[in-house]
Amino acid sequence: MISLQEAKDFVLRDLRALEPEEMILEGALGCAVATDVIAREQVPSFLNSSMDGFTFRAVDTSPGGARLNIVGSILAGRPSPRTLEPGEAMRIMTGAPLPEGADTVCRIEDLTIEDDHVVVPHEVAVGACVRVPGDDVRVGQVLVTSGSELTPTALAVMAGQGLSSVWAYRRPVVGVLSTGDELALTTEALVPGQIRDLNRPLVLGLVREVGMIGVDLGVVADDRDEIARRLTDAIARCDVVISTGGVSVGDVDHVKGVIGDLAAGRSRSVQVAIKPAKPFAFGLVGNVPTPVFGLPGNPVSTRVSFEMFVRPALRTLGGHHLIERPRILATLDISLPAPVDGKIHLVHVSAIVGDDGRIHVIDAARHNSHLMSAIVNSNAIAILEPGGSYGVGEGADVVIVGYDSLARS
Repeated sequence: MISLQEAKDFVLRDLRALEPEEMILEGALGCAVATDVIAREQVPSFLNSSMDGFTFRAVDTSPGGARLNIVGSILAGRPSPRTLEPGEAMRIMTGAPLPEGADTVCRIEDLTIEDDHVVVPHEVAVGACVRVPGDDVRVGQVLVTSGSELTPTALAVMAGQGLSSVWAYRRPVVGVLSTGDELALTTEALVPGQIRDLNRPLVLGLVREVGMIGVDLGVVADDRDEIARRLTDAIARCDVVISTGGVSVGDVDHVKGVIGDLAAGRSRSVQVAIKPAKPFAFGLVGNVPTPVFGLPGNPVSTRVSFEMFVRPALRTLGGHHLIERPRILATLDISLPAPVDGKIHLVHVSAIVGDDGRIHVIDAARHNSHLMSAIVNSNAIAILEPGGSYGVGEGADVVIVGYDSLARS
């Protein structure tokens, strides 16, 4: 049996990012940018108002206020050709350029309009409610660093530079195969001994949630030759292949052996010191190596294995600098059973942000590898290490890995 970290290190040791390609901005969401994105334009590019109000010369106001002549108005996108003279003011809208001669803006709610005059009740400082050129972005500024994920915000900033495309690492194409004689490909009533395939929709969903391209490879029976044929075909057309089932110690657990044969010395079939998800197989196949994962067949184990091993690998191939979710210190509002078997226990839990601003674990799913419905509402995994430095009783601190849904809870 090997440690979680040793298994993870073996998976990630020889993985490299896939080749970058030029993508339109709309298609690059979630990808990792391949080069630093450098600003070529300053933003904003001109002096403009941050408020609806009136623009004028600050020197024309005093502590006692001022009464200024209204000589026009300026809309966003429509610069005024007129130079503002002493004692004059212009109505201005948010985002509109200041006219020549003006250097400040006063909000409309702070003014009084009397016929063709505006009354400013107090002294206004130079630059009030004014956006200066380069206040947001300076020419030469690094907007997005290489390896960073292209978020909606990053894409918006790039669009603000007039960019329509970006060089980013391409998304891995990930084939997903389920194995097992017991899997029924039907929506009809099951016959005795059959079960429905949960793993394929689970893993395909997880692949797509990570932002990669999932390919449904279907189901294969527990036949070694057919498993080898299906995996070989998948390797030829996918960047990554994930198979579930057939990696434990049963008489028909052929997947681990097939991966070993295909990987020709670059594979391991191991028992990892975690619960659930102890059985695990991994290999690199071919000259341009294709990672092939053999995950356990019990669905909760599949979910845990994906989180611990597959997700970091996919993000590595996708060029991301941050390949793992952050580990968060949370407070237990419940008690969790301490590990007594020498394994790390990975327990699905429900966590929320409490009134104290801390993350609190408020519930734990039943802890068994086949209890898929029990983890539907879980949004994190608590990491319970034997002899760890954190307690497992109510009020103690525990390390959790939060899923994306934790941020939305």
